[in-house]
Amino acid sequence: MQFSAKVRYLSYSPYKLRPLADAIRGKTARYAIQWLNTVALKRAVPVLKLIESAVANAKDLQDVAMDALRIKDLRVDQGRIQRYFKPGAMGRANVQRKRFSHMSVVLESVDKKEAKRGTKG
Repeated sequence: MQFSAKVRYLSYSPYKLRPLADAIRGKTARYAIQWLNTVALKRAVPVLKLIESAVANAKDLQDVAMDALRIKDLRVDQGRIQRYFKPGAMGRANVQRKRFSHMSVVLESVDKKEAKRGTKG
């Protein structure tokens, strides 16, 4: 069975979040949570909370253990772009862009043998 969670209007650029998503896509939920806890990046916190939320959904809906869950799909999409102006050279106004992200994760339950294989690579 599949379990999902979403977060919208996250105030980090998707270009900065996608390398984190690529690193944990296809891994087990336990491995992803442990890896994100050790990463020394501030932007890893919302990704960690998203995966923990999906694990909590799985536990609430079907009482599935965290070791039996694998990240099937982790998407980081472009959200809105907030545009504002800052002063530039010679009295001009330079456009600044604050990018937002939408993230979604889908976890699937697997058996124990496959879960152990997913932690290594």
